[in-house]
Amino acid sequence: MKILPVILVLSFVVMSCGALATQRPNVVLIYADDLGMGMLSRYGQKIVTTPNIDRLAAEGIEFTNYHANTFCAPSRASLLNGLHDGRVGLGSHSRGGFIVKLDKNIPKLSEEQWQRQYDSHIQKRSAKTRIDDATLLLAQVAKNAGYRTAQFGKLDTGFLTWHERVTRHGWDHYVGYYDHIRAHGFYPSYLWKNGNKLHLKGNPYANAGKRSEQGKEPVGAGGETYSQNVFLDEMLSFMRDHKKNHRDKPFFLYHSTQLPHGPVAIDKLHADYANRKDLTLSEKKYASMVKMLDDHVGRLMQELKTLGMDENTIVFFTSDNGHETYYQNKQGILPKLNKTQLMDGSKADFEKNKWRTSNGGDIFNGGAGMANSKRSGFQGGIRTPMIVRMPGQIAANTKTNRLTTNYDFLPTLASLVGSTDKRVSSKDGLSYLPTLLGKESQEHSWIFVRGGRVMKGVVIDNKGWKFAQFKDGTQQLYSLRENHFEENNVIKQHPEVAKRLKAIFDQEFNSDWP
Repeated sequence: MKILPVILVLSFVVMSCGALATQRPNVVLIYADDLGMGMLSRYGQKIVTTPNIDRLAAEGIEFTNYHANTFCAPSRASLLNGLHDGRVGLGSHSRGGFIVKLDKNIPKLSEEQWQRQYDSHIQKRSAKTRIDDATLLLAQVAKNAGYRTAQFGKLDTGFLTWHERVTRHGWDHYVGYYDHIRAHGFYPSYLWKNGNKLHLKGNPYANAGKRSEQGKEPVGAGGETYSQNVFLDEMLSFMRDHKKNHRDKPFFLYHSTQLPHGPVAIDKLHADYANRKDLTLSEKKYASMVKMLDDHVGRLMQELKTLGMDENTIVFFTSDNGHETYYQNKQGILPKLNKTQLMDGSKADFEKNKWRTSNGGDIFNGGAGMANSKRSGFQGGIRTPMIVRMPGQIAANTKTNRLTTNYDFLPTLASLVGSTDKRVSSKDGLSYLPTLLGKESQEHSWIFVRGGRVMKGVVIDNKGWKFAQFKDGTQQLYSLRENHFEENNVIKQHPEVAKRLKAIFDQEFNSDWP
């Protein structure tokens, strides 16, 4: 797949939108973690209200045919590289947990000993996970175009990383987790800020206060300083500093939040849910996490207005993958599919919808009734919200059914910031900036997403056909336009469509990097 040359897209923007031609916009990307479509009140959520995210949609454009990846690392790798995760090794990652192991040996280890062991481990990992010098990464696109870049939250692909690797990505400023094992806890004793430890008050646990999967612990268990509040404060501080000291250049801010990834943990229950009798404690905590995400979106938007940046900032909101259920329901279980049901996914009686989390006691129906959830190539695992807002440039309350995916963001960013880097044209993604401006543009004829536990992957085309290849050799075909719940496997009725999409799958699965 090739994209239109960036210079042509930019000239289109100059002709279509004078404001963008004379003043390049700030860019904010909010990347939620495990947020399913059904958790937003915009898409039918009845328990949790999300007015700030809903407002982004009311004032901007919604993508109704947007797809991410099956779980955390492949999504971030695809986002940061602009490539689909069928590429050989794209979704691979270094093993997490080493920093937790080191921290558990404190105070036996001195700070000097800790650093020496850490540096030795990183040197070994660096040799195995080295980024090729020629590889263009997301933040570099903005940085090389004169933008100031900043990342907050789960750094890199979310797994083990380090300062030199984060700066190699092109980030001028960052605050977050180097290790995804620590990011499963919300009370780290420290975060990393530009290569140095940012120590947090009252958080004593090496595992960042990670709680059980059932989420039964008391509110606030794990520590005193909640990581997401730190990220919010750091982002607000970054924007204020930028207004004061860097107003000569635009910025690109990427917030890869932990919310609402489990295990569920919150520093306090939101007042909307604290006294509800129909929710368990862990369901109350999960609802409060989603509510906090929405509140933080509101705080960021208000700060942009306070600083006078709102009119010249484009805000993207999306999620890395579909819904996941980390909360215990009233039956005393996690409303998720057991292993047997998951492994039977390729042979199940699909008319009975065995694989649906909504039938497993999920009071939120966070998957919006779609099949399966995170770690699955079914729509409940990969179809996610994408909302984009920029006053005066993007028409309010509009929708597009354009086939769009996670790896389209890099070329879209390139169009926005005025990049002339020729390496953008080798990426798998397509810029959807013209679509944001209400213009026609080149669209994918198909997209590829690597599968999860039972699938090898899926190919979805722009006519709404979805081909799924399973690890046991089974193949399925769905017409998403007729039924996006994937209730009817129609491969026997349309063998020619399956043959065409399988050829694409065979070409792209474990394909070389362009």
